[in-house]
Amino acid sequence: MEVLITTPSFGKQSAEPWEALARAGLSHRSPSGVHPLDAAQLSHEVARSSALIVGLDTVDAAVFAAAPHLKVVAKHGVGVDNIDCAAAAAAGVRVVNAPGSNSGAVADLTLGAMIAVARRLVPAHLSMLDGRWDRFPGVELAGRTLGLVGFGRIGQAVAKRAHAFDMTVAAYDPYLPAEVFTTHGVSQVELAECVAGADFLSLHMPGAPGSTALLDAVLLGSMKQGSYLINAARGGLVDEAVVATMLTQGHLAGAALDAFASEPLLRDAPLLTAPNVLLTPHIGAYTDRANAAMGTMVVADIARVLHGEEPLNAVV
Repeated sequence: MEVLITTPSFGKQSAEPWEALARAGLSHRSPSGVHPLDAAQLSHEVARSSALIVGLDTVDAAVFAAAPHLKVVAKHGVGVDNIDCAAAAAAGVRVVNAPGSNSGAVADLTLGAMIAVARRLVPAHLSMLDGRWDRFPGVELAGRTLGLVGFGRIGQAVAKRAHAFDMTVAAYDPYLPAEVFTTHGVSQVELAECVAGADFLSLHMPGAPGSTALLDAVLLGSMKQGSYLINAARGGLVDEAVVATMLTQGHLAGAALDAFASEPLLRDAPLLTAPNVLLTPHIGAYTDRANAAMGTMVVADIARVLHGEEPLNAVV
């Protein structure tokens, strides 16, 4: 029973996922080349595999058609927007993920990004390296309103950290009951109010393949003059060209993005030349604890499926 591992981050910072594979008696193989794989590349690699561990690779109906032995696809992370779950179900393939495994890691990055753009840490650092002693005025987080678009595990972890910085937190999430917001000391608001009322707006919703941006030109245009945007979720949630324009025009004071509609980010992307923007290469889950948790969780569920048991974290 071969496990094909296409994500280079599997077991990158921890030996625990590899040890879990060995304990389960599972052989493994990793293809060489650039990650993520497109559907054609993945179809070529997966033909002999019983299980598949993916990152951002495209897993569609063609992949399932090319993999007659495949029993389970595991997302090395949480969001499964790159996996055609309907096609998986039609092919009789289970889909699992690792919910909660990277919540703390992404929440840490979100707060770090907020502070970095609010205090202009990157321009200040580059100024020092250039031999200058420039001053960079910034804003404090205390007393500001943080709007969270999405209030699942990661959004809740961000809210906890934001409260420690004396921020007021409002959140939009149409899938949660009112008591979840109350329990976390967060105001429940509609999307338009969340966007328009935020000094800092942070996105934590899942994406959907081929969908239009949740934050389009109209919603982005409703943001406060001088506000900040953080996206450590999915690139397709926001119109990046509009964000770049708003930064250039000064409507947005700053933005930090860790996820992009096209990854890797295109060399001619408008964001690359926008002012006071912090861009990171989708590293939200790249911490030691998250890496260990994601790997061991998906290996455990793969072993369950291959042994005819029900997985704990089934998506399909």
